[in-house]
Amino acid sequence: MSDSKAISCGSTHRICVAPMMDYTDRHFRYFIRLMSRYTRLYTEMVTTGAILRGEQRRFLGFHQVEHPLALQLGGCEPTALAECARIAADYGYDEINLNAGCPSDRVQSGRFGACLMTEPALVADCVAAMRAASVVPVTVKTRIGVDDNDSYEHLKTFVYTVAQAGCQVFVIHARKALLKGLSPKENREIPPLRYEIAEQLKRDFPHLGIVVNGGIRTLQAMGSHLSAFDGVMIGREACANPYLFATVDRHFFGIEEPVSTRAQVLETFIPYMLVQLQEDVPLQRLIRPLLGLFQGCRGARKWRRHLSEGTVRPRTGIEVLQDAMRLLPAAA
Repeated sequence: MSDSKAISCGSTHRICVAPMMDYTDRHFRYFIRLMSRYTRLYTEMVTTGAILRGEQRRFLGFHQVEHPLALQLGGCEPTALAECARIAADYGYDEINLNAGCPSDRVQSGRFGACLMTEPALVADCVAAMRAASVVPVTVKTRIGVDDNDSYEHLKTFVYTVAQAGCQVFVIHARKALLKGLSPKENREIPPLRYEIAEQLKRDFPHLGIVVNGGIRTLQAMGSHLSAFDGVMIGREACANPYLFATVDRHFFGIEEPVSTRAQVLETFIPYMLVQLQEDVPLQRLIRPLLGLFQGCRGARKWRRHLSEGTVRPRTGIEVLQDAMRLLPAAA
């Protein structure tokens, strides 16, 4: 864990996996870590209420192999966020990321997520409070705009104000958020991507770490964006095609170790699964990260269908993986 309140972007955020509700749980993160040692991982968004009034170990526990690991917090009360930052530091997180970009109804009703883009002074207060409570670096994930507050000047003011409170790294989803009329899924697809806005932000704030997010699906795209930004963050493609990360360390971190095959990754994950099953983790949760492992290979559809159907049958065990493997060509 870093011992400084400031964070140098450099290679720390070069490649990241986005925080995604119902996806980036500890099992998914462990699975990705088997393929990439240096990709920065993020938890699902965890609300301050869940941490302060819920089962902390359930929401905050993780395997040590997951480092570097960031906790994404959802909230808008500086005092509550500060207490959560202190707790996160005790757990050993490498970063605390404030969600100022999620457009779901749930976060709107709680006055956080993308709503916070309209209140830069409040976000600055939240960041200042978290930094005062912990030595763990605090970052912010946001959009390029929200509803009618979508001018570049508004975004620039937001970043300037929050940076004054000590935030040194901003993750910019290069779409605006529309809080009325679009679902969260539609907000990931319908508002156009405007990478040029994020690029302008980097030019205006060269001293800040700017990580771009949204619509990045290939190694080529990652490399292209790294010419303009300090880092890239991969979202849904990490779920649909997790094996994308098998060569990330070689391409972007200069690591020359042999690249594991898909079958080798699976073999390495199975002992972890067996331990988790003994701790009563549902098989379905452990299988979910594996659904896209053979994306692009012959037999991938049969693989996904067999696992999806097999895990809902009563008394299904680890053998569902062995059965699914037989559906794939030997070359996979």
